[in-house]
Amino acid sequence: MTINWPDFEKIEIRVGTILEVNAFPKAHKPAYQLVIDFGVETGIKKSSAQLTVHYKKEDLLNRQVIAVVNFPPKQIATFISECLVLGVYDENNNVVLLQPSSPVANGCRVG
Repeated sequence: MTINWPDFEKIEIRVGTILEVNAFPKAHKPAYQLVIDFGVETGIKKSSAQLTVHYKKEDLLNRQVIAVVNFPPKQIATFISECLVLGVYDENNNVVLLQPSSPVANGCRVG
């Protein structure tokens, strides 16, 4: 499916820094609960992310990530996820994070 530029502009993809990482034992698949700072304009959002194969909790703390921040909230078990952290699937279908190659300000928009 091909999309046009106005369709892409509707997707708000921003950089944020992970402030908090918690275990999420009630998730259907192993996951963490993340609290991410997306800067002044977007604020702090929560996300559930299936990152447990490649990342320990302490590896994620203070790491910058890229996420879609304008999806509606989604309930995952007892948790409300407010954004979608982006990654790619490796050969075993486990998520590897997308992230800036150099530090940037929280809230910077990808485009």
